[in-house]
Amino acid sequence: MAVMMKSSFGQQIVAGRSARRSTIQPRNSVRASAADPASRPLWFPGNPAPEYLDGTLPGDSGFDPLGLSSDADLRKWLVQAELQNARWAMLGVAGILFTSVGAQAGLGYPQWYDAGEVAIKNSPIPFNTLLVTQLILFHWVETKRIQDFKNPGSQGDGSFFGVTTEFKGKEVGYPGGRFFDPMGMAEGPKYAEYKQKEITNGRLAMTAFAGFIAQHAATGKGPIENLVDHLASPYTTTFATNGVSVPFAP
Repeated sequence: MAVMMKSSFGQQIVAGRSARRSTIQPRNSVRASAADPASRPLWFPGNPAPEYLDGTLPGDSGFDPLGLSSDADLRKWLVQAELQNARWAMLGVAGILFTSVGAQAGLGYPQWYDAGEVAIKNSPIPFNTLLVTQLILFHWVETKRIQDFKNPGSQGDGSFFGVTTEFKGKEVGYPGGRFFDPMGMAEGPKYAEYKQKEITNGRLAMTAFAGFIAQHAATGKGPIENLVDHLASPYTTTFATNGVSVPFAP
């Protein structure tokens, strides 16, 4: 009788433990649910995202107040357009900050708004030659890119003396190979995270570049020089005191 009671009691304990284990989600499932596109943060909390923005795109926070992405074909093009502009902006902002730091340090670097003129005057190659060469090269690259957009993967099959095979990636807009993905990061588990970080930083860079243009239009100076002026007098040197940003301010 005692053995039967112990056996019954033990079965109840085991059953209770099994029930509790079934209610506890493993860490992997929790992480998966946290990465669920449906639970992503939205740009307007409480306002549902459009149905066509389901969170599968990198950087999708449901922002499309004008409905520009409602058309599926146009949405694909806008994604690539934003990605390309984001990459150029990151390169441009890095270059602007580098030359601005050099100019502020007295190294003789030109500010970004003078860099083109300085490069033309000091280049051993005539400007017209550079222009024609750039047009030819960019025309070839952009033609390949638009063809890959229309027919994904078609431009990485050795169509140009076998050279393009080294640039073949996993999807449109993300070239791979040993030149663009030498570390094989596109094959790892963090590929989606890297795409998210790229477009996020690219959007910040585009915003920063627009700010650099506005700064120069208002003050005639570079970003680092403006920063130094602001730090020297933070209460009297702001965007509201340059006479352009807030023209009605005294």
